[in-house]
Amino acid sequence: MLVQQISVFVENKKGRLVGVTEVLAKNNIDICAISIADTTNFGILRMIVDAPALAVEELKKDGYTVSTTEVIAVEIKDQPGGLNEVLKILRDHDISIEYLYSFVKRPAENALILFRVENTKKALDVLRESDVKIVSEADIYNIK
Repeated sequence: MLVQQISVFVENKKGRLVGVTEVLAKNNIDICAISIADTTNFGILRMIVDAPALAVEELKKDGYTVSTTEVIAVEIKDQPGGLNEVLKILRDHDISIEYLYSFVKRPAENALILFRVENTKKALDVLRESDVKIVSEADIYNIK
């Protein structure tokens, strides 16, 4: 139950980010989650979209450097300590987190968090054993 994330290399120049979102908008691709990490000269835009294959194809056609990565999406209680519970589970099983970010959309009262970890299979097993709800790609695309 992994989620396809697209990563876009974006020069740190005026208008480059809007260029990416224009490609997505023109192709009726919805952004479900988004994060950007930047340096002085460039950024890595990470997104979960409702049509990742189409997004990759159209962004590449427009000249962007795009890659895909599988990440884990989990549903947590949207209250103080909700994220901490999941982080402690991963820590206690010696699973390192490379990065995480949250969704723009969310189901009902809970929050959705995306995790990129060093050992995906182990993380999935540990989270399932700990009764953490893993969210599928299909479920993400159905959140309104």
